Amino acid sequence: MPSASPAPIRVGIIGGGPGGLGTAIALSALPNVSVTIYEQATVLREIGAGIQIGLNCWKVLDLFDAADRVKGHRVTKNLHRNGLTGELLLSQGASSDPPRVQSHRVRRTRLQSELKARVPEGIIKLKKRLAKIENLDDGTARLFFEDGTEAVVDLVVGGDGIRSVVRDHTFKGHEIQFTGTTIWRTLIPLATVSPEINDHTSWWHGKAGHVYFSPVDDPSETSDDKQMFEIACRNIINPATALGKRYSWGVPATKERVEAHFTDFDPLVRETLASVPEGNWKEFAAFAGPRLHTLHAWGKVVLIGDASHPLSGAFGSGAAFALEDGYILARAIEYTRLNSAQIIPDALKIFDAIRSPYYARMYEYLDEQKSNAIQAKAANPDQTFEEGLKIRLDMFKGGENMKWIYRNNIEEVWESYLNELDKGKK
Repeated sequence: MPSASPAPIRVGIIGGGPGGLGTAIALSALPNVSVTIYEQATVLREIGAGIQIGLNCWKVLDLFDAADRVKGHRVTKNLHRNGLTGELLLSQGASSDPPRVQSHRVRRTRLQSELKARVPEGIIKLKKRLAKIENLDDGTARLFFEDGTEAVVDLVVGGDGIRSVVRDHTFKGHEIQFTGTTIWRTLIPLATVSPEINDHTSWWHGKAGHVYFSPVDDPSETSDDKQMFEIACRNIINPATALGKRYSWGVPATKERVEAHFTDFDPLVRETLASVPEGNWKEFAAFAGPRLHTLHAWGKVVLIGDASHPLSGAFGSGAAFALEDGYILARAIEYTRLNSAQIIPDALKIFDAIRSPYYARMYEYLDEQKSNAIQAKAANPDQTFEEGLKIRLDMFKGGENMKWIYRNNIEEVWESYLNELDKGKK
């Protein structure tokens, strides 16, 4: 059994997004664990516009003592409309939870800044693009970076997103592909947006995608002239017909390119898109890949966040998933230090036992939804846009069926796992 003074563990986290930062916070709190985040960017910043923070995310942010300063727009009214006519189809209000943990739309930079502030000084290394990982016989791994530097670590955490280099090196043959979905995102001053839409969240559903509008600031802490408004537009095509190279990170897009996909939308939508200044749009292509049946390799490498379940934001809760991963990884290491001679390999098995089935359930849910849509289309080959839209909106009424995601309490998940272990020992 391990001694009372735990042996040092060197952790290399690849990627400085919310998952990497959250994992660094959780692991740095353990004794004798030294953590380094290797981030390829020259400046640590989030790319995008807004991000959804729901109850599941607030729960884990509280565990990291990182919730109080993540401020944004509290979603008290969420409207779904026929994007072509403006007809209101579904109105959803706030949950019955305390306002602090209700769903909020916040600037991605706010979440990133608050997590970064909780990471111990000096552990983030920028301009570190991973080139290769070597599996060493002594139980460690060697990281090779494109700048010629190297590092040897006991544990590699792949928090490097949908295009994970860590995953490419440890799960040979796993490939992601363009899904057919292109997203354009921007933030514009709230004051420039029509009062008809600038005080609530709304979805405008079209024949080949949707337009999403939402404030992202808390009026109680942000002056009127500084408040921003998020626009996110999606266009969906058959990926087999896609031409040209696609990028999963934000690349500049012209106003003409964006607006050309929404010419049949309601005038209010078109006017709002037209108000976006040239140069503000960023384009993101959505990629996804098959389920990984295990999230760890070599007894020393583990994947978290989008790297572990490449679904390209299918549930709109990716930050929460990545942060939950970091929490469970830290608890697993904490546990195996007291109960196992194989600290890291056994901790990764525990992590996998908890998180892999959770992600498998997401894949199963999406497969079921896709199957239902195909069956509905087969049963009604002449399905109108309005009929198809009704089926699409049913996915937004998840309610009780989606509690396992949006009301997930990761601390209770860990406690439940420990209880099951105790039962097995009796």
